Amino acid sequence: MRRLALFDLDNTLLAGDSDYEWGQFLVDRGVLDRARYEAQNREYYEQYVAGTLDIHEYLGFALRPLAEHAPEALARWHGEFMRLRIAPMITPAARALVQRHLAAGELCAIITATNSFVTAPIAREFGVEHLLATEPERRDGRFTGAVAGTPCFREGKVQRLEEWLAGLGRRLDAFEESVFYSDSHNDLPLLERVTRPVAVDPDAALAAEARRRGWALLSLRR
Repeated sequence: MRRLALFDLDNTLLAGDSDYEWGQFLVDRGVLDRARYEAQNREYYEQYVAGTLDIHEYLGFALRPLAEHAPEALARWHGEFMRLRIAPMITPAARALVQRHLAAGELCAIITATNSFVTAPIAREFGVEHLLATEPERRDGRFTGAVAGTPCFREGKVQRLEEWLAGLGRRLDAFEESVFYSDSHNDLPLLERVTRPVAVDPDAALAAEARRRGWALLSLRR
């Protein structure tokens, strides 16, 4: 495998944010209190968009529901979440993009700040074997509400990618081509490291940076 293809998930392969929608799904289902959770969920999402998010503070908030409920209930809710919230956010263009890279025999991975409980079934839906995501800590079969290891966010994405590649006996700079698809200026640390950065339906800050640097722009929604 001489080529590496990396895909951000939220607002890139998905026409929406799975982490935000998981919280809203739990609110709508009555699992979380609407008055207390919904406004905070929205505020953290706005901080993410603005580039001011404290990832550790946010994860303390986002991972708490995993610790408060049994794995069996979480799995049941996630199946419903996939049908109701995730399936409508997967566009034919996104599926086609991933399949094109897989069919070419490239090493493919989804790399996302959203935790692996939320995103692992989504990666499977796309047919992508490798997922680099923020890992929620587990103890005795249950989530603790804490993070295991480095959050897969901003510079953490670069670190997690390098660690994963090292485990495969590979290095990022050894690939003939490395492409990373992302919508967010939060992913600039990794976009700057690959040989072919692609801004996908980018936010305003990334769109401006992509135009300035001559990076490719792509839409999976139009």
